Amino acid sequence: MNKVFEVKTNHHEQMIDVTSQVKEWIKNEGVKDGLVVVSSMHTTAGLTVNENADPDVKTDMLRRFSEVYPWEHPEDRHMEGNTAAHMKTSTVGHAQTLIIEDGSLVLGTWQGLYFCEFDGPRNRKFKAKIIKG
Repeated sequence: MNKVFEVKTNHHEQMIDVTSQVKEWIKNEGVKDGLVVVSSMHTTAGLTVNENADPDVKTDMLRRFSEVYPWEHPEDRHMEGNTAAHMKTSTVGHAQTLIIEDGSLVLGTWQGLYFCEFDGPRNRKFKAKIIKG
């Protein structure tokens, strides 16, 4: 079972909670146990699992990423000028593997799945695949 999810980002950098979309798809597929692998289709956008209770976590993470990987660096040679976005995606990762148990996505109390935009705004995609267990 595969699905391509579309995400429209509105800012240069942002973290969008896509947990409910993936949960709904798993529910509709009727899978009881297994894994779901989600993968960004882009080199400047990734996926991560992190806190979804306090929105300041997203703000702080994006700020700290920008401190570590500033947008402009005098020695960057990539002609598009978005080396920082590539670095942030490599740090966050392009994919996540999550457990499905008893028909539900297994996440901790404060965890959510985030699509991380680092070079927007853009129309983005991530693909998900369910592996039955």
